[in-house]
Amino acid sequence: MSRPEPAAPPGAGPARDAAVGGALAQAVAAAFDDQGPLTQAAEGFRLRDGQTRLALALARVIEQGGVLVAEAATGVGKTFAYLVPALLSGERVLLSTATKTLQDQLFGRDLPRLARALGLPLSMALLKGRASYLCLHRLEMANQTGVSSAPGVRQQLSKIERWAKTTRSGDLAELPGLDERSPVIPLVTSTRENCLGADCPQFRACHVQLARRQAMAADVVVINHHLFFADLAIRESGMAELLPSVRVVVFDEAHQLNETGIQFLGQQLASGQLLDFARDLLAAGLRQARGLCDWQALAGSVEAATRQLRLAVGVQRGASRLRWLEAVPEGVDGADWLPALQRLRQALADAAAALATVSELAPDFTRLHQRASLLAGRAERFGAPVEPGLVRWVDVGISLLRLIESPLDIADTVRTRLLAEPDADGRARAWAFVSATLGDDERLSWFTEPCGLRDAEVLRVGSPFDYARQAALYVPAHIARPADAAHSADVARLAGDAAARLGGRTMVLTTTLRALRHIGEALGERFGPGTGIEVLVQGSLPKRVLMERFRAGDADGRPGCVLVASASFWEGVDMPGEALQLVVIDKLPFPPPGDPLVEARCRRLEAQGRSAFAGYSVPEAAVALKQGAGRLIRRESDRGVLVICDTRLAQMGYGRRLLAALPPMRRLVTAAEFDAALDQLLTDSASKTEAAST
Repeated sequence: MSRPEPAAPPGAGPARDAAVGGALAQAVAAAFDDQGPLTQAAEGFRLRDGQTRLALALARVIEQGGVLVAEAATGVGKTFAYLVPALLSGERVLLSTATKTLQDQLFGRDLPRLARALGLPLSMALLKGRASYLCLHRLEMANQTGVSSAPGVRQQLSKIERWAKTTRSGDLAELPGLDERSPVIPLVTSTRENCLGADCPQFRACHVQLARRQAMAADVVVINHHLFFADLAIRESGMAELLPSVRVVVFDEAHQLNETGIQFLGQQLASGQLLDFARDLLAAGLRQARGLCDWQALAGSVEAATRQLRLAVGVQRGASRLRWLEAVPEGVDGADWLPALQRLRQALADAAAALATVSELAPDFTRLHQRASLLAGRAERFGAPVEPGLVRWVDVGISLLRLIESPLDIADTVRTRLLAEPDADGRARAWAFVSATLGDDERLSWFTEPCGLRDAEVLRVGSPFDYARQAALYVPAHIARPADAAHSADVARLAGDAAARLGGRTMVLTTTLRALRHIGEALGERFGPGTGIEVLVQGSLPKRVLMERFRAGDADGRPGCVLVASASFWEGVDMPGEALQLVVIDKLPFPPPGDPLVEARCRRLEAQGRSAFAGYSVPEAAVALKQGAGRLIRRESDRGVLVICDTRLAQMGYGRRLLAALPPMRRLVTAAEFDAALDQLLTDSASKTEAAST
């Protein structure tokens, strides 16, 4: 049942709540006392009622077993709220985060700091997917096959070789200056398909195996959602042994679970995957079985078939998704597609047959044979009709192609394969799903329905921030409608005028890459060299570099910044302080109507007699809008203005629901009020600077 948030009566508080709880609840309440140990773990720690209630709710679930879904708004301090009861429980704990960056933060900063403050001698381990760890065997192969002669690759490989001699973990995140987009990374990391396992000559020194052994021995293990679902789908990462021994499981940033999960619970066949196989096939054949098979021809056939399949799709404008409701993707000629798919299956089958004749010569051939058989099976699957309950589509890029088949959600998997299984001792597990944004209704249906958690206990904890004082919302009435060709130009003009007034300190969030380009170009032209403002555009630099530059703001005489971004910048971006004072959202973030997955979900709702717009599109937009708005106010001292450049928010009936999902900011109605709010931000900043200097 949903638990409301009544005002605390006199005398109520953590101590009183703990009196009706067990020993763990009492220990948690003591930890969150304003004189408790948490004052040592966090600088400026102060008692927050919402944080304590969330911690006590999780303590109860840990003691009794069960499922807690908790939405904890920005400022609650959800990380300590779930860590304290988890660590004090004495149980074995699994913590899953949304990204590797958050993993590193949790493992490297929050956990050690909290364990020291609580006086708990806990062993902790960090476990990532294969692509995060250096593979010593693949590094050796990269040097032997001549691939290192490519421009820029040799230099990066030499740097990795030097680092390989000193690293203990093999985690590539430790290597400074290695761009996460570097083409070298696939050459020196393994995948499930190409890993040789116990047959690898470097198995004893394998960094992946070392990380798994450490995880099996640790009290607290930190993973990410991708790794969790990859293992759930293929039982490959070592989690098959780990999960049964864990009783407390916490998913932070849980709002990403459904979209992450369906990536691994479906099937994919990608051109990059196929070309990697062809490259590895040729390298291993020439190195270890030259002359026994025509490796050049076999690899060439796979490459040619992959290219032919991509050409069968034809010319597409930019990246796109093609519906695949019948035997052939929409808009694709079956006379080209079906023979190309059959040719690919045959090329893979031929490679598998050749590899079978040499599989006893080296472990590489055994693994390559398995890969060829797996890929051939997928090619055959995509030639057959799609099964009921699944959706199929094709992702197309300039030279890339991805065939995808996916379930619509993870509900069935969660119910049957997670919640139904007790731990190794037969005890009911404690599951916690925590995020700042999980829905826009009391039951958090946007999250609980697709994740199979309708019967979970739901807790909503509001933000302690005084939004009416700290922030304002402006919906400009004069701006062009989103469908108008002039809309992006109007957004760029408004953002540019405001950024010029503030000296930067502005983030523009777009809903499409097309708007990202148009607005980024317009602002770039306006703020050229010497204007005192630097325009940063997503894609021009790695995300980490863009965020570091933006956080630096106008310090040390550098120009202030305007950041134009889309997609991943709508969430997980923390810019506290005066570096960010204005967030501009170009339009309401409704899910794209032409997306095959979106359409399949809408069809399912309509088949149930429900409105697809009210039941899917509006909740999706509400959650995304909350995430984007959440970039503005990150601390009690922050001040800022949110601008949503979409008149539908004020004019359409569903606008009230979307407005209700936002934090309770004060409303600005006129352009004059907006200008006055910006001037007030400047006045407040000047006052802070003057106070600091005296």
